[in-house]
Amino acid sequence: MYTGDKAPGFILKNTDGKDTSLSDLIEEKTLVLFFFPLAFSDVCTKELCTVRDNMKMYNSLNANVTGISVDSFFVLNAFKKAENFNFTLLSDFNKKVSRQYDSFYERYFDMDGVSKRSVFVIDKEGVIRFRQTLDDSGQLPDFPRVLKCLQNLR
Repeated sequence: MYTGDKAPGFILKNTDGKDTSLSDLIEEKTLVLFFFPLAFSDVCTKELCTVRDNMKMYNSLNANVTGISVDSFFVLNAFKKAENFNFTLLSDFNKKVSRQYDSFYERYFDMDGVSKRSVFVIDKEGVIRFRQTLDDSGQLPDFPRVLKCLQNLR
């Protein structure tokens, strides 16, 4: 999967257990899609708190922000409440979407199948305009490059 490719469609459960599709997320806005390994882990919490703290910027650029991990929607609900996240979290519990987006660790600290830390910017037509997949889960996405991509799509 590369920049310029059509983003694979999906339907995943949000933190309320309701189905959410890619088409729902890009209906009127550009989508910034963050895959992250595990709720409540240090780096994932830091990443998503950075996103939370910059939501005014994302909103000003007409961007919809969504996070995806393989955690259950019950765990993601607790994570969202604990950290006061002001954006959608989706459960890829069955690990299909992480694989579709080439954002998947087969083995991660003795666990089978965890989302790789990745970020995608997907335009309203469903085309990937920016992609970054990190092999080192201790790194954070390149937030300035995400911002630059969003500014260029305005």
